[in-house]
Amino acid sequence: MSVDLDATRLKKLAKQLLLLESAVNKRAGTGVSAAFRVCEQLRQPLGKTLGIAGFHALLSRALALSIGEVPWLRGLQINADGSLADLGELVVKFDEEKIASGEQVLVARLLELLFTFIGPALTLQLLQDAWPKANFDNLDFGKGQQP
Repeated sequence: MSVDLDATRLKKLAKQLLLLESAVNKRAGTGVSAAFRVCEQLRQPLGKTLGIAGFHALLSRALALSIGEVPWLRGLQINADGSLADLGELVVKFDEEKIASGEQVLVARLLELLFTFIGPALTLQLLQDAWPKANFDNLDFGKGQQP
């Protein structure tokens, strides 16, 4: 069975992950972008499975898909190890709302690729492993069933 990957639910899930990482940033007092932290949380386990080059390719594709919707993301760089380069220069060019919107689109596209390539059950398990205290049951992605 397939799962419905509508943009609204993907963006809702992306926003949830970004909010979780924003809260961590506030507690830790770091200035690291929430998108960077989300990608790092996913890069580690996926890097073990896909390898560094595989994760780099996945994130690069997510970025390429995002640029059509958020052109300023064109300035975002991905390091050779698959991590996002510092957003410092981009952050000063745009307001907080525009940055948050762009981050949400990028993370939603990355999630879309994960759902497509490894399926909803494995993607949700990966998210649960990366954010063990989070609850993803309310998003209706199910266990491979059409919502």
